[in-house]
Amino acid sequence: MAVIVDLEAARGKGPQPSLDALQALVADDIAKVNAVILTRMESPVALIPQLAGHIIAAGGKRLRPMMLLGAARMCGYRGPRHIGLAASVEFIHTATLLHDDVVDDSDLRRGKATANTLWGNQPSVLVGDFLFSRAFQLMVADGSLDVLAILSNASAVIAEGEVMQLTTANDTETSEAQYLDVIRCKTAVLFAAAARIGAVVANRPKVEEQALESYGLNLGIAFQLLDDVLDYTAVQATLGKSVGDDFREGKITLPIILAFRRGNDEEKTFWRRTLEDLDQTEGDLAHAMRLMNQHGVLADTMERARHYSALARDALDIFPASPEKTALLEVIGFNMSRGH
Repeated sequence: MAVIVDLEAARGKGPQPSLDALQALVADDIAKVNAVILTRMESPVALIPQLAGHIIAAGGKRLRPMMLLGAARMCGYRGPRHIGLAASVEFIHTATLLHDDVVDDSDLRRGKATANTLWGNQPSVLVGDFLFSRAFQLMVADGSLDVLAILSNASAVIAEGEVMQLTTANDTETSEAQYLDVIRCKTAVLFAAAARIGAVVANRPKVEEQALESYGLNLGIAFQLLDDVLDYTAVQATLGKSVGDDFREGKITLPIILAFRRGNDEEKTFWRRTLEDLDQTEGDLAHAMRLMNQHGVLADTMERARHYSALARDALDIFPASPEKTALLEVIGFNMSRGH
């Protein structure tokens, strides 16, 4: 059962924001990025390109690489360096997906069977490590210590976020601040690094680097908060995974944190049974959704996502008007309209 919540109606109707403008601006560059990805995931060990190709070809909009390419263009860069670096960002992202699916024991990724379901956990982890290595080879080939520092730091923080999430797993006492730390590390840091590198390759002032980093970080937080809502409101075909997976896995996300905090003793007992003990019966997911609607936690999570979206929008104010700036701003609107 899934409840479709029209959370966008209050903002009025009209054309939905899309990635079309950004995709059109970076179309030639993204084709080169894809060529680098295909070349760099080759290996004489046949299982590596087979497994890596499965998750890379499984879809995905190449959002992080496109952000890097668009930011570089907005900053006036017209050289070749951003191609390899965008591929590096995508390899980091793909490696984390492989590892995430193993940790979460996920069956679906973007509507298709996960690599760990098809090949097992061990190959998935090891091919994820291979992709991380390819990412670092591309960073080294670029030759910039600044770029290496940004992306290596992002990789370390992502790993820290994964461990942080393990420490809060199935813990209904997790605070909102703790959860925001997790998603900042796990999701938003790579958005921030991708956007910031656009200014770095263009040799722009630090203030522009910081602005793009803020844009990416806040967009990334909003992106994850939307994912939290969609797990309880989307339809499976749209979501690309089973609706309610977060609940079934006992994953503590912001809607859960808010619902637990606002619940009475009986409701808290329900959340502890289903999420801490993973003692779930038929009808528990539907009851969880009813409690979420009763306490308004999905709408409030959306409101927090709008807050971070506004911060991302404000961060680009220092840049002059351009097609690239308009396209990067539209990414924010696209994120907020996903799944609706």
